[in-house]
Amino acid sequence: MDSRRRPHILIDPSLPSAVASALRADPQALRAARLGQLPRPRLPSASRVGATVAFLLFLMGLSVTAGLIVITVVVVVSSMYRLRGEPESRRERHRVRTAMEHRDRFILPEDLDAGCGDLLRRAQEAVEAVLGSEINRASLLDTIDNAVTLPEQTWQIATGLKRLSALRTDHRRLVPVPPPPEVAGAFAPYTGALETAERSLEGRVRALEEYAGQVRRADDVYLAHLRLQALAEQAPRYEALVAETAEDAPAASGLDHLNEQARQVERLFHESVDEARLAARHLLAPPVPDPGPDPGTPPPVPGP
Repeated sequence: MDSRRRPHILIDPSLPSAVASALRADPQALRAARLGQLPRPRLPSASRVGATVAFLLFLMGLSVTAGLIVITVVVVVSSMYRLRGEPESRRERHRVRTAMEHRDRFILPEDLDAGCGDLLRRAQEAVEAVLGSEINRASLLDTIDNAVTLPEQTWQIATGLKRLSALRTDHRRLVPVPPPPEVAGAFAPYTGALETAERSLEGRVRALEEYAGQVRRADDVYLAHLRLQALAEQAPRYEALVAETAEDAPAASGLDHLNEQARQVERLFHESVDEARLAARHLLAPPVPDPGPDPGTPPPVPGP
């Protein structure tokens, strides 16, 4: 998959913010947790050990009894062992343990095959477009709480894509390509189930993209509306300029329709916001299941 189209790491939005922030801050810890690789504790550096040994030798030169030397060595070495190396090593292990505890609450780009990764990236781009829009910042899209609903929608899509990717990988490994003609029908229901799931998930992504497209159009009209409002405040200056410089009266007639044009743009703006809200309602509507292959009897399993 093209790196420019790879999806972002996705964290379950229902996680507490502190946990989500910790997971998001260290992608390498997430990858180590996914592989089940807890970093080994690092012992103190050679320079630290050398400095400690030099200090002990200095104490030996000053000590009056061998017992004091032995006690000093035991205390220092045991303290260094308890520290288990540098503090960063302990923090790294803690981050990986946290990721292991929540291994099902994040999705990495490598969890998805190329097709599913592209779908997730499309969904993320649509959500970013909506949340970054001017009309969303101005709280004009009050049909749904975008900051809550859209991340939940993206997470649901992503978890479905992750399951589809895993099952499709197993499917490619088990199903011969092409299957022998005499048993091809036995494999068809399984292939059809994967295709049905992919169509359903792609439909949800397209719904997000349609919503984002409506928001972009509403954004363009909203910005034009704001600029026209600013120009309307300057209308007397324009009228004065024309009155002073025009050679004949009809030349000023073009400014007579300023207010009407501004009202038309305002109506267009409200219509575009209404269309975006309608797209949001469609987004929240329960998806219509694709009938797909007949789910009646289970498909026959071919013999060895």
